[in-house]
Amino acid sequence: MTVHSTRADGAATGTGDRSRPRAVLPALCVTQITSWGIVYYAFPVLNPAITADTGWSAGSTTAAFSAALVVSALAGIPVGRVLDRRGPRIVMTLGSVLGVLSLLIVAAAPHPAVFLAGWLLAGTAMATTFYQPAFAALTRWWAPDHVRALTIVTLAGGLASTVFAPLTAVLSDHMSWRATYVVLAGVLAVLTVPAHALALKAPWPPAPESPSHVTGGSGGVVRSRAFWMLAATFTLSAFAMYAVVIGLVPLFFDRGYTTAQAAWALGLGGVGQTLGRTLYATLARRLGVTARTTALIGLGGLTTAALATVAGPYALLIAVSVLAGVVRGNLTLLQATAVTDRWGSAHYGRLSGLLGAPGHVAAALAPFAGAMLAGPLGGYPALFALLAALSVIAAVTALGTRPARATRG
Repeated sequence: MTVHSTRADGAATGTGDRSRPRAVLPALCVTQITSWGIVYYAFPVLNPAITADTGWSAGSTTAAFSAALVVSALAGIPVGRVLDRRGPRIVMTLGSVLGVLSLLIVAAAPHPAVFLAGWLLAGTAMATTFYQPAFAALTRWWAPDHVRALTIVTLAGGLASTVFAPLTAVLSDHMSWRATYVVLAGVLAVLTVPAHALALKAPWPPAPESPSHVTGGSGGVVRSRAFWMLAATFTLSAFAMYAVVIGLVPLFFDRGYTTAQAAWALGLGGVGQTLGRTLYATLARRLGVTARTTALIGLGGLTTAALATVAGPYALLIAVSVLAGVVRGNLTLLQATAVTDRWGSAHYGRLSGLLGAPGHVAAALAPFAGAMLAGPLGGYPALFALLAALSVIAAVTALGTRPARATRG
């Protein structure tokens, strides 16, 4: 099975004996919690207040937020190239500033068009402050032990909704949604701008040599069959996964459960996601990269199929939701290590940006597409059956993601 071990990659980069900048890991943990919590998770909490206060439709405000996710996906491509050349400090510091400005524009927006403009700017901030630049930093600085560092940061990022959704709700109980966004923008400025500017100032190591089987540089990788098969795999998987997450609550409604029961199922799925991330390093040691990719995406399809077919009892549905969360948690790290495991870390920023762009667009469109398909299909159980089939197709395409002439790790 094809896999490039992290140890081999470390030898190639000469990073095994290099001192790592100590402030980077704790700083990125704090900034990922804060950036995700404020720029991403505050919106679903505040959106009902936004629509009630302004009279704008929920569809228009949600569309603006989804447009930000699409911009983030597309902006990630040029951002990745900058990361490879210059490192994360300038990118993430400026991205934090853009995040603050975008939220202030959203807070002051007198018209839906200005509201949309604020979220489009926020999309650029997402591309420059969320996981992609953080993963690029850790992959270069932390090799060959980057899986451990990636796991720690994603565990921290998983707490973003836990910390900032309740905080946002408390603020909105005492002030308007506009004032809440201004306060959150101030928190974002204080916690992320100086952290990125000061903690990420260590010298950016030179790009490591590519593994022997990689020819033609990053362009050769992008033109390869394995790269496009992997992009297709992650796109199908991302669409299915995000449609499942957003559709879980209405699925429980279709099963006759209450809002509270549905919310518990979704929340415990998040607990499973955190648990899953702690298991990934062990899984990576035991399975090659192609087998790992196929198995995890296939398991995602199985859990989705179970949700589609099992109507109860409630405890069993909770167990399936937790297991689905475990798979989602592993998929985050699977995507973070996909490039390094197959093609090394020499062009990690560019390749991860290109690889992730279609999947991020699919994730942005999945909630709307899922809601539109549920009706014609006859309900959410049928939608989940379709999503399970998409995951199975993704697992099959994953079999074609082994790079040509790859060495065994």
